[in-house]
Amino acid sequence: MPHKDKLIIEPSPHIKSSMTTQKIMLCVIIAMLPALVASVIIFGLRALLMTVICCAACVLFEWVTRKIMKRENTIGDLSAIVTGMLLSFNLPVTLPFYMAVIGCFVAIVIVKQFFGGIGQNFANPAITGRIVLMLSFTSYMTSWAEPFYYQKGGEIITTSTPLAGGEAKLLDLFLGTTGGSLGETCALALLIGGVFLVAMRIISPATPLCFIGTVFLLSLVGSGDVMTATAAILSGGVMLGAIFMATDYATTPLTLPGKIIFGIGCGLITMLIRSFGTMPEGVSYSILLMNILTPIIDRLTVPKAFGAVDKKKGAHHDK
Repeated sequence: MPHKDKLIIEPSPHIKSSMTTQKIMLCVIIAMLPALVASVIIFGLRALLMTVICCAACVLFEWVTRKIMKRENTIGDLSAIVTGMLLSFNLPVTLPFYMAVIGCFVAIVIVKQFFGGIGQNFANPAITGRIVLMLSFTSYMTSWAEPFYYQKGGEIITTSTPLAGGEAKLLDLFLGTTGGSLGETCALALLIGGVFLVAMRIISPATPLCFIGTVFLLSLVGSGDVMTATAAILSGGVMLGAIFMATDYATTPLTLPGKIIFGIGCGLITMLIRSFGTMPEGVSYSILLMNILTPIIDRLTVPKAFGAVDKKKGAHHDK
């Protein structure tokens, strides 16, 4: 054993935390449970079945892929379950299950494992899976079930979302009793999950606040009406994207200025797509585009090391 007075030099990190990847993912799963419960109440047991199938498919694809690649299996870190839940939250409850499984394959195998696994993917797996499904099965991905359809004889009745021309009161948007993807409609449930994640210090509130705030302000400028601007942040996938997907560790900036830039960028692109695009919603595309810009944002916002020499000026950053 080294002498107690001897100076021990070890490589970083020197400050270690008891918060493991598994614990972080477990907290995220807990934070998503209110939205899952809300989706089951609003869209019936098929919403729960969709979520279970997506989670099971993601875990299976990760296990098989890691086996084929002869790498240590990582299903125990729970990240595949988080991806499955997030992907299911971005799907209409009417989507055929086999299509959801295709989205899981894209998310886990192509986006996550082909790039080395958790922490090495350049884009959010769940968002990319949703976008591929949207481009491949557009009609299925834009068919929305009417809330509480299962109480009207069991037959699925389709409806439009508020962004696609449907009418909804602010209270309906807040409680989630509108058409939409199964995990995005209930703003109340998503806010409960977001507050939990911030309280547990799993996520920083910077990105969600900047994302939601940008959408609100741009909508307010465009419409001149507070109610319309409020509806803009409560409808579509703004809350879900801002809280659970724009805060992904691997694909979003590390620094506080970077998180602020990321959130504002997501909000700006979302509103550009909503205002000038052919699709009523743009949250997924905005986050994916900002994921691609994350390395640049990190490079521009990373603080200089104390005492480092600026090669251009030949000066020390000692202040």
